[in-house]
Amino acid sequence: MAVISEQIIKQAKQLRRELHTRPELGLNEHHTSQKISELLLSFGLDVHTGLAGTGIVATLRNGDGPSIGLRADIDALPIQELNDFEHVSQNPGLMHACGHDGHTATLLGAARHLSENRHFRGTVHFIFQPAEENAGGGQMMVNEGLFERFPMQEVYALHNWPGLPVGEVAVSQGAMMASQDNFYITLTGKGCHAAMPELGADPVVAGAQLILSLQSLISRRLSPLEQTVISLTQLQAGEAINVIPETLHMSGTLRCQSNETRITCWRLIEEYVKSVPLPFGVKGEVRWEFGYPVTKNHPAQAEIVREAAEHSPGVTKVHFNNPPSMAAEDFAYLLERCPGAYFWLGADGAEPSASLHNARFDFNDDLIPLGIGIWVTLVERQLKDAAA
Repeated sequence: MAVISEQIIKQAKQLRRELHTRPELGLNEHHTSQKISELLLSFGLDVHTGLAGTGIVATLRNGDGPSIGLRADIDALPIQELNDFEHVSQNPGLMHACGHDGHTATLLGAARHLSENRHFRGTVHFIFQPAEENAGGGQMMVNEGLFERFPMQEVYALHNWPGLPVGEVAVSQGAMMASQDNFYITLTGKGCHAAMPELGADPVVAGAQLILSLQSLISRRLSPLEQTVISLTQLQAGEAINVIPETLHMSGTLRCQSNETRITCWRLIEEYVKSVPLPFGVKGEVRWEFGYPVTKNHPAQAEIVREAAEHSPGVTKVHFNNPPSMAAEDFAYLLERCPGAYFWLGADGAEPSASLHNARFDFNDDLIPLGIGIWVTLVERQLKDAAA
């Protein structure tokens, strides 16, 4: 069982708070990237910069053997922080509201420990990925040759998880997070005086019917066993209270737990947008903004995470094959190209953590030694076993 030194844990916690004060948006993590690179070089790793602009891959080799990747996300969110502690964000309108500062510090702690205690045989690639929040930095790194330049047999990532107590881990053999697509619908009718609706074609009434129809899509056109969410979140129409407008714009998000259901929903939503408004004399069109695919673990690697967590210091419980989240994660792109697994690390201490993407969120530093321990245990077990 790996024993992480207090010096490494202290450095990682200090770094986490330093990163929290200097949050940077995706693809602009210049200070963050420089700090990470400096530390990795001081640990004696081979450091490669520039993937997806601010991305970093640091390589630690210890003899012949397999190669695995460990990934952390490094970007922040466009949220004005409402906390008042000493390490509050110093960049107005930006904050680490999802814990990427903690993920980064944890992986750096693991890199230092493994560089100083090489109880494994093979190669570890430490992947520090920019732009997880919406910009798709994971896809960019893959497209720019992540797996060609740094061949690896497996890849892993963790995320802190409010709602799960500190010391508990969750991992599944399949979907962990949903796909995420945005849609933008335009309904075009004929404007007229609100007192004489028969002279026009009302896109607002057609839109109301379409919203209800799209919600029934899940209960009547898909199997009740399919986990899917369709949410209409924005509506814009009209400029005057006594005018039926020419157009209505609505937008929303689609989340699915399988890529097959995702494709079916694309087709059905387009079908509904075109057909439902027709009896109202209104034309419907939809534009898609395709986002992250399903974050789907490979069964063997999920089992590897489970066993590593069960043998890691401080882990009190491992949840296996729990229901997935309907949130999305761009580690999905890495899992589409390489066997691997993504898991959650419980974040709730004596008091429940604020939710992710909340202006009062702060990463729980008690997770840092737990996360480092899991990374180290996973590497030592997996590379040792593979080399035997």
